[in-house]
Amino acid sequence: MAAQPKKKLSRGRSGKRAFAKRYILPRLTLCPKCSSPKLSHRTCPNCGYYKENLVFEQKEATKVSKVSSQQKE
Repeated sequence: MAAQPKKKLSRGRSGKRAFAKRYILPRLTLCPKCSSPKLSHRTCPNCGYYKENLVFEQKEATKVSKVSSQQKE
C-alpha cells in the first residue's frame, strides 16, 4: 500500500513547491566590445574584456593530433 496524504494541500502550497523547483535561465547581456552574448558580471569568453578592461589575452586555437604507436618508435 502506498502512503496517503494526511490533509489536502492547497493550490498555493503546491504552487510554492513547484516555483522552487523551476529551471532558471541565465541572464545574458551583450559584450560592449565584440557584441557577443555573455553572462552578467563575468569576463567575455570571446574577447576577454570586462568593463572596458582587458582581463586576459585570447589564446590562438592549436590543433592537436593523435600520435600513433608506429610514429612513437
